[in-house]
This record gives sequence, structure tokens and C-alpha cells, in this order.
Amino acid sequence: GSYLAWSQGHRIVKLVPWAQCLNNFLLHGTKNGANAVSTRLPRQSSESGQKNKPCEHIIDCGDIVWSLAFGSSVPEKQSRCVNIEWHRFKFGQDQLLLATGLNNGRIKIWDVYTGKLLLNLMDHTEVVRDLTFAPDGSLILVSASRDKTLRVWDLKDDGNMMKVLRGHPNWVYGCAFSPDSSILCSVGASKAVVAAILV
Repeated sequence: GSYLAWSQGHRIVKLVPWAQCLNNFLLHGTKNGANAVSTRLPRQSSESGQKNKPCEHIIDCGDIVWSLAFGSSVPEKQSRCVNIEWHRFKFGQDQLLLATGLNNGRIKIWDVYTGKLLLNLMDHTEVVRDLTFAPDGSLILVSASRDKTLRVWDLKDDGNMMKVLRGHPNWVYGCAFSPDSSILCSVGASKAVVAAILV
């Protein structure tokens, strides 16, 4: 709930702190709507200062953006890869990532707080139509593509691809995890919904 990401479908993604969005809404929104929203907002500590203040970022993804997804890490959730003791990235508890699915089949992973590119995942051969992170904080990312596949990536294992899921005869449009992250459902151009159990 700390950032809003939006793109007009071009190569640019704008990351805006959610508090800034709410402030703009309160300034320009309706009086009744503003009161309803403001009563639910937690107070921000003035002790945090400017150093930790969320700031706006403009990200150039290099190609047309089709999908966006936020993911955050839970330190207790280790990588599913048990043989590797060294990782290029160590994700902390306050880590917030943005995944962007692009027209060229690439997925770029960004640090939301700094706007820096962390990973460039390249395996799809067509447009990445949808992205979703597992809700359990494991930083497992699933991508759905026009290449008729879903791909499962472990970002805690430096973005290595864990699985390729096939089963759709046509483009895959969307995917979603169950709340416990054990089941993945996807829908494609053939109007079929496919479910997979992820172990």
C-alpha cells in the first residue's frame, strides 16, 4: 500500500507514493469521499524525516509495457533452491519490487524505493500479458504470455526460472494465485481456465 504504479502502455512506468496520490485526491476529490478516506489512513511519523520519505520515480522499461505487479519479501521465506548458498541479491524485510512485463517477452524487476533495475528475465518469446507474485512473500513470480506458456520464477534465487507450465492452446491472458500460494489459475484466449498445484 505504499506505492501506485501506472503506465499508459508505452515504455514509461510512473511510480508514485500512495500518500501523494491520496493527498492529490483529498485536494481535488469530493468532500464526502475525502473524509471517508482520511479517517482510515494511519498517521505517518514525523520522525522518519526526509531520508526515508517515499519519492516518485519514472522508469524507462525500454519497450511497450503490458503488465505490472508488486512483490514484497518475507525474510523467513527462503529460496526454494537449496543447493546455492550465495545469491546476487539479498532481499530484506522492507524490500518492495515491481515487475514489468514487456512487448518483447522480457520481464524487468525494479527496486521500487530506488527505481533501479535489478533483474532482466528473458525466456518468453512473445508479449508478457500478466504477472503475479505469490502472496506468501516468497518472491515467486508467475508470468503469462502470448507464447502459450506460464513461467515460474524464483526471485530469491536471482530470478532463475523454476518451471514452464504448458496447457493453453492459445495466448495466456491472465494468472492468479490462491491466497495460500499453493494453486495457480490461468485463463487464455480459448476461454479455458487451467489450474496448477505448485509444490
